[in-house]
Amino acid sequence: MTNSLSRLHKIMTYTSTTKLESQICTGVQFTIRRMTLGRRLEMIRQVRDRAKRLTFHIAGDSLEDSMNTSLLVSEIEELYLEWGLVAIEGLQIDGLTADKHLLVSSGPELLCKEIISAIKAEVFLSEAERKN
Repeated sequence: MTNSLSRLHKIMTYTSTTKLESQICTGVQFTIRRMTLGRRLEMIRQVRDRAKRLTFHIAGDSLEDSMNTSLLVSEIEELYLEWGLVAIEGLQIDGLTADKHLLVSSGPELLCKEIISAIKAEVFLSEAERKN
């Protein structure tokens, strides 16, 4: 009976976001969404159509294909940032407290790329996770 009662009081705690320190910008922290099944489906649906067009333009060799490739890559990265970035702390841009929209429009590009990389690492399964 004691074991049954002690098991009832154990509750798993799960946090749906994770907070990271920027390696690019000292003092900046950003919070991103952790992956769930529903979030993975949502992200894939948002990126799918652009990824199909991207594949088409990558195969082309015209200047227009090259420009469309660059545009689609940037749009997909912006989708990742919009979808996955919850908060950013320790950053002001032109005297304003940064949020994801200000970060994209006026912030340091290297910080955007760092955050996008962290989001992608959360979205895609690692080799070990795929095996399980």
